[in-house]
Amino acid sequence: MGGVAAAQTGPAGAPDPAATQSAAPAGNEDGLQEITVTAERRSENLQRVPLSVTAVSGQSMRDYMAGGEDILALSGRVPGLYAETTTGRIFPRFYIRGLGNVDFYLGASQPVSIIQDDIVLEHVVLKSNPVFDVNQIEVLRGPQGSLFGRNTTAGIIKFDTIRPSQTFQGRGQASVGSYGSNSFDMGVGGPIARDLVAFRLSALIQHRDNWVDNRFAGVSADRTNTPRKDAMGGFDERDVRLQLLLTPTDRASVLVSGHARWYDGTSTLFHRGALKLGSNDVSAEPRGVVAYDEGQDNPQSYQTRGWSVNASYDFGPAILTAISGYETTKGYSRGDTDGGAGALYPVNGVANGFGLSQGQVRDLDQYTQELRLASPSGGRFTWQLGGFYFNSADLTDFYQRAFLIGANPNNWVRLRNTNTSWAGFAQASYKLLDSLTITAGGRVTEDTKRTRLLKTANSATNAVTYRGRTDVRLSDTQPSWDVSALWQVNPANSVYARVARGFRGPTIQGRSAVFNSDFSTADSETIVSYEVGTKSNLIGNTLRFNTALFTYTVDDIQLNGNDTDGNGVLFNANKARAYGMEAELAWQPRRELTVSLGASALHSEIKDRNAEAQVCALNGQMTCTVLNPVRRVATAFGPVYLAKIDGNPLPNAPKYNLDATVRWDQPLANGGTLFAATDWNIQGYTNFVLYRTKEFYANGNFEGGVKVGYRTPDDNLELAVFARNVTNEKNLKGVIENYNAAVFNDPRIIGVSLGGKFR
Repeated sequence: MGGVAAAQTGPAGAPDPAATQSAAPAGNEDGLQEITVTAERRSENLQRVPLSVTAVSGQSMRDYMAGGEDILALSGRVPGLYAETTTGRIFPRFYIRGLGNVDFYLGASQPVSIIQDDIVLEHVVLKSNPVFDVNQIEVLRGPQGSLFGRNTTAGIIKFDTIRPSQTFQGRGQASVGSYGSNSFDMGVGGPIARDLVAFRLSALIQHRDNWVDNRFAGVSADRTNTPRKDAMGGFDERDVRLQLLLTPTDRASVLVSGHARWYDGTSTLFHRGALKLGSNDVSAEPRGVVAYDEGQDNPQSYQTRGWSVNASYDFGPAILTAISGYETTKGYSRGDTDGGAGALYPVNGVANGFGLSQGQVRDLDQYTQELRLASPSGGRFTWQLGGFYFNSADLTDFYQRAFLIGANPNNWVRLRNTNTSWAGFAQASYKLLDSLTITAGGRVTEDTKRTRLLKTANSATNAVTYRGRTDVRLSDTQPSWDVSALWQVNPANSVYARVARGFRGPTIQGRSAVFNSDFSTADSETIVSYEVGTKSNLIGNTLRFNTALFTYTVDDIQLNGNDTDGNGVLFNANKARAYGMEAELAWQPRRELTVSLGASALHSEIKDRNAEAQVCALNGQMTCTVLNPVRRVATAFGPVYLAKIDGNPLPNAPKYNLDATVRWDQPLANGGTLFAATDWNIQGYTNFVLYRTKEFYANGNFEGGVKVGYRTPDDNLELAVFARNVTNEKNLKGVIENYNAAVFNDPRIIGVSLGGKFR
């Protein structure tokens, strides 16, 4: 977690467009730099914000991504934050304090919200929008319903890019490494008309060669295959963003931004049978070899465009801000989801084709509009109020070849998903004493979702066999609120307490129609969270130490499992409870040395005596070692097994996470600097599914990175060598249950990077 440069404030109370991220270490001669965040929609010192927030600098994020990583690089590097995917780079799933959503449905909702430059990215594909030319990342833990555009029961990850300035300046970082990996992240801009119009052009280019061999040979459902080397695993990421900042007066500003993305790559690779019965040891499975009889090498491709307008006017007593946004995307993801072993279960000598899956977003459009009126910062009494509108609609196709011989052109469905939301919100802070500030906020939200089935999955002769609903609409109106108190014990130390309520609206699961099963639905879930924390600057501002203790209860928690026919379903469990802590330390004992440490611990439990989840099974036999009570149920497709999940931890909720970063900067006689930095994280017990097994969990996953280099005397040029996953750990990141299939992290990437800036 590297250092973050201090940000100034502009007329809208947001980070000033001129604030840029330095590549220098966090400290200076006077100790650690102040960290400015906008967790409460105002620029404030991190140490004065009454909630648990972590700020990650743009340079730290670029270092994490030097080997070609994407937004998932944040996982494990922020206390309480975990992220993973089983659908490639276009579908990240985030978890904060154990709350997330394991569903891989393209219409799935998540309790963690992603916000880029004040625009809410709600659809799972939009959440994968790349991070580039970024200034700062903030992770806000706990319910965030009062001030931000979508209700979130878990928290928010907020990305702020470097904005246009009135000084011509630029930065760039390029790297090349193993597997043909390369990355180029740049931004350049300045005034077009001094003090009136400024621009910034940013770009990201990433590439990796195919490096995974496909060793399947024979007649497959897709084609006649021959073993091929370097068949998959690569990607091409190309992104561009243009921003224009208009400042016609010293009170008015209008920031217009447009961006585009072109992505082609490989979806997640599943290694069938990598998990042996009774063990989660995957050391014997080669990371770079699969045997896929379907999926056509798991391609995926997406194109995304968007624009936003952020306008503000300072009236003096109040500042009016209007934020408009539009996002659109289309693309597809194709995969051999059974790990390619269909040929091991032939029908009449032909691979059964069970594992071919494709999801395609034919068209997605998202519109957002926010209007906010806020008092100036710094007074004894501050306030803000506003309204928010959200509208998202997508046309999505799904294809799953199941229990069929060869291709069936009629076995796909088409769904129309819509989601609209209206909200009004307000927040106020008042200093009861110079040392005591009380803050309260609230929001009322109406959230409506609708899914229509436009095309059913028919038989090979095009006969309609679907008997479920074709149009489902759910709506709910709920309040969200939070109350906090911050006591400034002395200028260097403060304590705070916060209680918050949030909700996630009702959800519809339409993917089950692929298997001719009715839609499944889940009612709204609500959360009440309690949190206390401390924030301290110690030893002459050379040591920053922040802590938080929390507990929460989620009523009617939305979970994802399978029904007795093997279809993915949504359901509400009675509740989930959790408690835990986070701690972060930044220490600069001397100017050359900076140390950052982070830790989180979590205990979570599903509380529902009647809740069950279908467990691993294939051909009527269980394929894993289930540790919960199991009952056998007869179905038309053979027996299935259901496990009690009461008392189990939430899926993808690590029991603990530890991270550490150490950096040494050694000045040289010529004024330049030699530096060496390393970052590490380790993850505790993490259950991947709703039920407990001896196979489907990880415990002790760790990764590390190193970087050694030289900076020129003017600090404008940096040359370094780096390694990501330096010890080449093969960590289990996810599973496909019925096939004991494993998903792994990226291999070790060793490379060289060159960074520079000018101003």
